Amino acid sequence: MKSGFVAVVGKPNTGKSTLLNALTGKKISIVSEKPQTTRFKLRGIITRPEAQIILVDTPGFHQARDALGAFLNSQVTGTMKEVDLVLFLVDASRALSDEDRKLAAEVKQTGRPAVLVLTKKDLCSEEHIEMARKSAWELLDFVDGISLSAVRGEGLEDLVNKIISLLPEGPFLYPEDMVTDSPLTIQAAEIIREKILGNTYQEVPHAVAVEVLRVEERTPGGMLEIEADIHVEKDSQKKIIIGQGGSMIKKVGTLAREELEFLTGKKVFLSLRVKVSEKWKEKESFVRKIYSS
Repeated sequence: MKSGFVAVVGKPNTGKSTLLNALTGKKISIVSEKPQTTRFKLRGIITRPEAQIILVDTPGFHQARDALGAFLNSQVTGTMKEVDLVLFLVDASRALSDEDRKLAAEVKQTGRPAVLVLTKKDLCSEEHIEMARKSAWELLDFVDGISLSAVRGEGLEDLVNKIISLLPEGPFLYPEDMVTDSPLTIQAAEIIREKILGNTYQEVPHAVAVEVLRVEERTPGGMLEIEADIHVEKDSQKKIIIGQGGSMIKKVGTLAREELEFLTGKKVFLSLRVKVSEKWKEKESFVRKIYSS
């Protein structure tokens, strides 16, 4: 029997969250084309008769410009030191960048074995995939490699088998029917933020943080009451999220509530409030309060 923790790392938009969701068969992590979508370390659990894999989705490693960026990068580097194996994701459809090179150097420092995962193979030719593979292998001495398309489900089973072959012997760490250990507070915060990401533009998505203040059951097995603050940096952003006559906040609330009800199997009363917290991304204490979990 085998078990172990596996970090999923890469620069922004390499498909980390898409891969995590595809491998687990559940929506563990929110997905968006906007950079820095993932802000929490989210775990997805795959259980097979012979092994249990605990995947840890991490924020995209990038050039940090504020306290939020520095904290997110520290989540990546800190996670890699704690796991048994690293999945290093590279977008096969794009050339390697300085972010890829810096992340490869961080992986090398940990001494952890790493598997090269070339993503989005459905978007490029075999020639591009081979070029990406050669370039990546120059950065790091990987123990194995694979190209796949999480969207099409191509290469997923091969990846799982590669991971299992590299895991240490050990007992299962979670119940066999569990697919994530993320608390409902984090899941709710991410679902609310996803609906904002999908319905707002310009600088608003990057300026939003969601803080769930309360999750409470009115009666055992009854309606869930969820209360959350949506933090933005400017009054103009607050106006966009609220929308004309409250139209946007109503839309976000409805979409988030419907998904939370599907997730929990319970009726949900969702209360949202938009607050201006000036320059919150530059304040380390605020960032840690929201995103330390």
